[in-house]
Amino acid sequence: MSERIDQIVEELKTLTLLEASELVSKIEETFGVDASAAAGGGVMVMAASEEAEAAEEKTEFNLMLDEVPADKKIAILKVVRGLTGLGLKEAKELVESAPKLVQEGLAKDAAEDGQKQIEAAGGKASLT
Repeated sequence: MSERIDQIVEELKTLTLLEASELVSKIEETFGVDASAAAGGGVMVMAASEEAEAAEEKTEFNLMLDEVPADKKIAILKVVRGLTGLGLKEAKELVESAPKLVQEGLAKDAAEDGQKQIEAAGGKASLT
C-alpha cells in the first residue's frame, strides 16, 4: 500500500464510533453509495466461507433413524430409549414416525456408536 493509504488507515483507527458513523454517512452522501449493501454482501461471503469450513471440519453429527422393519420395532425401541433417555411413549412415537432425528450435536464417535446400535437391532440409521 502507499504511504498515503497507510496514513488514512492510521487516522481511521483513532475515530470514535460516533465519528465513524458520521464518516460513513458523509461518504454515502458525497459519492452516492450505500455502505449497508456492501457490508451485507461481505457478511454473506463470510457466512458462505464459514459453511464451507464447517463442511470440511464437521465435528457435530445428527443421528437419524431412517427405517424400522415391523418385526424389529421392539428391539429398536429399546435402543432408542437407551440412547435418548426418553420414556416408553415418547420413544415409541419416535420409532413409529421414522425417518426421524434421534439425537443431534453428537461427537463423531458417539454418533457412529448410536448408528451401530440401531443397525445391530435391525433398523437403518444415518449420520447427517
